[in-house]
Amino acid sequence: MTAPQSLAAAVRAAHDLPGQPAGTYSVPFRNLRDVLALHAKTSPEKTFLIAYDGAGERVELSYVEFVARVHQVANFLYDDLHLQRGDCVATIGYNDADMVLLYFACWIIGAVVAPQNTAEDDVRLAYILRHSRASVCFVMHDLLARAETIIHGGGGEGETGAPNILGIVQVGGAVRAEYVHLGEMVRNRPTTFLGDESGAKAGDIPLLAGNERTATLEDDALLVYTSGTTGAPKGVRLTQYNLLVDAQGIAGWHAITGNQRLMCVLPMHHVNGIVVTLITPLLVGGSTVLNRQFSVGHFWERVVREKVHIVSVVPTLLQYLLEHAQRLEQQGATIFGSGIHRRNLARFRHFICGAGTLSVQLARAFEDKFGFAIVHGYGLSETTCYSCFLPVTLSWEEHQHWMQAYGYPSIGCPIAPNDMAILATDGSGQALAAGERGEIVVRGHNVMRDYFQRDDATAAAFAGGWFHTGDEGFFEVDAQGRRFFFITGRMKELINRGGVKFSPFEIEEVLLSYPGVRAALAIGFEHDHYGEEIGAYIVPQAETPPDSAALLAYARQRLGFDKAPKVVVTGADIPVTATGKYQRLRLRALFADYRSTPFRRP
Repeated sequence: MTAPQSLAAAVRAAHDLPGQPAGTYSVPFRNLRDVLALHAKTSPEKTFLIAYDGAGERVELSYVEFVARVHQVANFLYDDLHLQRGDCVATIGYNDADMVLLYFACWIIGAVVAPQNTAEDDVRLAYILRHSRASVCFVMHDLLARAETIIHGGGGEGETGAPNILGIVQVGGAVRAEYVHLGEMVRNRPTTFLGDESGAKAGDIPLLAGNERTATLEDDALLVYTSGTTGAPKGVRLTQYNLLVDAQGIAGWHAITGNQRLMCVLPMHHVNGIVVTLITPLLVGGSTVLNRQFSVGHFWERVVREKVHIVSVVPTLLQYLLEHAQRLEQQGATIFGSGIHRRNLARFRHFICGAGTLSVQLARAFEDKFGFAIVHGYGLSETTCYSCFLPVTLSWEEHQHWMQAYGYPSIGCPIAPNDMAILATDGSGQALAAGERGEIVVRGHNVMRDYFQRDDATAAAFAGGWFHTGDEGFFEVDAQGRRFFFITGRMKELINRGGVKFSPFEIEEVLLSYPGVRAALAIGFEHDHYGEEIGAYIVPQAETPPDSAALLAYARQRLGFDKAPKVVVTGADIPVTATGKYQRLRLRALFADYRSTPFRRP
């Protein structure tokens, strides 16, 4: 078997499920356009999108209004920009109603969206834009100057900018003569598009490969780039089927129906914001509330006003809400804000939480304070979004058991579109039993197509017919035979002290239990004697930090000398990605002065 055939076989195996081999579909739609058309016909006046801009201005669109505007944008993309099925469209922006319209317009003509994370530096964004091969970039009006720098003068390491970007289209703001303006170009356009049943534009339908006139489930929909802190970003190719089948799995798991409303507070350049709070409510005919950004001051107010049932968050946002509640209590207000009481939240069901490190301490404190369950889950861009969740049918006691009893909050059980396992890390590919630690692997219909233009990375990720996540974990089995998975850390972030590997999560749970510690990370830093030694980076709750010697003694008593931190560094905050993931490697330099220190047992 040739090497390409071997890679193709491994990728195909990673998309298989028992009884549902790769190439079979478990969603009742031909493409994303079918979903839009269904709800526009069956529930035309029902609200789909409510969007708040940065000034708090509110826009509401019914399904029929939303679909009409999507078709207007699609007409512009096809007629004026000459974009075709398979072309890539880049975006530089933030949560905005026009960006939502653009995403769906791209998908109904079969184009691919490559959303950019504006938290990345200009050099990295220029590389991503070049690598994506996008021909046009849609940019929010207040980011145009930065986009010009990135596209025309950015780059680095011998390459500058993104010369493949042939045009910049302005989104929002006052019209500027030097740019094509999305709003001006789509206003007053007809709402029919490519193959509508009316046949109004049938003569304009291009004959594409295989006489396919519209996108299929196998067409690429998203090209999202990994946000790792080392190495070049990798482009994750997700198909329309990936988006729909993962959304179907999320909706089924959480019992999300057409009479429910989700709220988006996470950036929609990431799969969490796109899949959980845009595609999932669309699939079931529900509604979504889009926020420009997360705000503790507006959060509960909008949940109440918009009758929201579920919100998808990351652990960092839970921490912010908890601290805000504590400040409100000190001011004599309710934990939800002035005038908001628990009875006003009768519709609210639970939080979906993943993407970052959720500690037992934070989960316990949050659930005790607010009384709402955190439905913890796990997934990656490479698995479209979520791969597993805690069951929503657990009793409160069972929920607390899986959140607290094992030292890590469980990430739950696999959802319908995929299977999961723990494999040995010695290269044998051996599946491990309950309680044994190894690498978390995933296979199923929500696994990405591949890494764009990176056969080497694709081959490594799909070795043995599973997608290898790079995360260490284990599972335990309940009385019903369900496997509850746990993540213990990124394999690259495990601390290797003298050949013995320690999970940073385990150490952090102890640090977080010490009085006066608001946030804490265990950092493996370079050390002359052990290769790596363990440091504690903490953010104190008050201006006066906890005594370092007492904190270290506390950790040694509970962890033992080898596993306990040897030095404490105090800071004001923890660097995170746009989706709330801790950036541990950025903190290693803070411990450089201790590289040669011979730490002795007391």
